[in-house]
Amino acid sequence: MPESLSQLAFGSAGWGDEILAGVGVTASLALATLPLGLMLGFLVALARQSDEKSLRLAGSIYTTVFRGLPELLTLFLVYYGAQIGIQQAAQFMGAETAIEINSFVAGMVALGMVFSAFASEVFLSAFRAIPRGQYEGAYALGLGRISTMRLVILPQLIRIALPGLSNLWMILLKETALVSVIGLSDILRQSGIAARVTKDAFLFFGTACLLYLALALISSVALGGINRWAQRGEAAR
Repeated sequence: MPESLSQLAFGSAGWGDEILAGVGVTASLALATLPLGLMLGFLVALARQSDEKSLRLAGSIYTTVFRGLPELLTLFLVYYGAQIGIQQAAQFMGAETAIEINSFVAGMVALGMVFSAFASEVFLSAFRAIPRGQYEGAYALGLGRISTMRLVILPQLIRIALPGLSNLWMILLKETALVSVIGLSDILRQSGIAARVTKDAFLFFGTACLLYLALALISSVALGGINRWAQRGEAAR
């Protein structure tokens, strides 16, 4: 093994263990953020097509704010701002203990809110692509609102929204690198530490590039399989 590549070895001889742990943190953060972002995005999309004006306004403000703010600024607001807010609330209630927000949770919440703002647009477009007659037909058969949504609308919604959500997942996977600035030991942070210690930035940042590309490739294969599964009914027709 060339001397420079030996720095990627596992154990005390290299940085392989630390970088592999960073891969686990990056994948875990993305997978934990995804359901939060999807759930919030779906709820915001429902609000934006609601008959209630206040809900539509609230949904529009939410998407405008979190699509307009830089992701890094949103991360700082959640991590530092929420920490200060909780600390002041605790002091107001008489508690003097220091409170610190977990960086993983802060990253998940911040990235989840950004993801949900964009996902709500995808869901909203998918809702509008479903003919109104689908709702009317379901109601005519005696289905209630919840049953109509679960049995009639959601299967079509998933199929229509999947390509857009797949793109958002790939963006989310890259945006997890931002959490390195709040101390979370992801791929980028671990690679940066190794680069500073060894003075071999090209090796470790190049390795980080390859790892992100590998995660993207795995995601593309998985998303392709999910897309084929979602389109199976269309192919049969």
